[in-house]
Amino acid sequence: MSEHTTTDCLLFPDIFDRPVVAKFDQRQGSSDGGAILLQAAERRLGLTSALAGCLRDDRQAGKVQHELRELITQRVMAIALGYEDANDAARLAGDPIHKLLVGRDPIAGEDLASQPTLSRFENAPNRKELLRMTEALAERVIERHRKRLHGRARRITIDMDPTEDPTHGAQQLSFFNRHYDSHCYLPMVCFLTFDGEVEQYLVAAVLRPGNAPGSAGALGILRRLIERVGDAFPKARIRVRLDGGFASPKVLDFLDCEPKVEYLVNLASNAVLKRKVKSAMQRARRASKVSGQTEHVYGECRYATRRTWPWKRRVIYKAEVVRAANKEPKDNPRFVVTNLKQDPQWIYEQVYCQRGDVENRIKELHDGMQIGRTSCSNFLANTFRVLLTAAAYVLMQEMRLRLARTHHARAQVATLREHFLKLGAQVVATVRRIVVHLPQAFPYHDSFHRLALSLGAQSG
Repeated sequence: MSEHTTTDCLLFPDIFDRPVVAKFDQRQGSSDGGAILLQAAERRLGLTSALAGCLRDDRQAGKVQHELRELITQRVMAIALGYEDANDAARLAGDPIHKLLVGRDPIAGEDLASQPTLSRFENAPNRKELLRMTEALAERVIERHRKRLHGRARRITIDMDPTEDPTHGAQQLSFFNRHYDSHCYLPMVCFLTFDGEVEQYLVAAVLRPGNAPGSAGALGILRRLIERVGDAFPKARIRVRLDGGFASPKVLDFLDCEPKVEYLVNLASNAVLKRKVKSAMQRARRASKVSGQTEHVYGECRYATRRTWPWKRRVIYKAEVVRAANKEPKDNPRFVVTNLKQDPQWIYEQVYCQRGDVENRIKELHDGMQIGRTSCSNFLANTFRVLLTAAAYVLMQEMRLRLARTHHARAQVATLREHFLKLGAQVVATVRRIVVHLPQAFPYHDSFHRLALSLGAQSG
């Protein structure tokens, strides 16, 4: 602690049998000793190099102290470790583990970039570079799973969802959104699910203005994703699940014209659909009155809008009456437009409802990774931050994947960070090697050891 703060040490003379002194004087220490696992995951994915390769460096070569790859690595690793703000660089620039993560000598190496340098860096990329970075992120994720599955997935599901990112300042393109009742951005995130796996893997994250229509940008992202996933898994069926905001005529027309694509898109209720489901709603009301419980009836119909749909499409419905304690029964009809041929109840319960788990991934992005920390005034700088956060989340998902069949297999990213990355460490560097001394009394030693081996470590 600095001499300008209250004291250089903390004394606890009345708690234990002798005074306890805490001094912040361990120059070779770090509170992020487990972060070497992140670097191992990064080496398997090649994310930071791929992202850095999308940027053009216009700085004078003789004055460059921090390469683009180092800057990206510094920010991605810091976000993964829970340091979302560039301000944190002031306290972490000399951390030996953080220096080690970007490839510098942990003790003798120069300090990492400062907050002003990182802020200038975040404001530098232009729109084309950010688009290339978005594509590079998707390509690295798809390639990772192509190698993992040897290109033999049977079905790949693409889930796309918007999410709210509240803004609290003069951020460019922040607008009031009536649906969320706040000034915000509307990021769109996309996930891939392979066969029957429980994990949805983040493959794209795109920041959008707060007044963006629900389907804005969806068609371009879907077109690129379907093409790249199809190239990587030529024998796989592709299934697309979308929320009601994406049910635009252009999106549906595109999906109908893709021969290997199955789709399920939520459809907002209207007067015509309510008429079509009227008899089913009556049966659901009668059943609910008899049982006193929530009841539902499934069915299907053919439906087309008067002007925007060129043909009738299959719409499955759930005519539901919801009952809750001390409340009147409430009609809750739901509609999904699809090209699947199976039974409506099976489609709705076994296929469409599974997209609800994507909400858990979105909560992780917000609560565990702070993807909403878009506090820059410039919209493109905030877009860059979202991409860096997405890259950090991909690294965390890679760690979780390596912990399959352990009790951490479904752990939240915040739990993974706490259990495996936030370890007090002493770093000792010699000419021959670098030793990271971790606590001997570590409760998750076995899982840490397994995770390290799966990421390429060797016992010895």
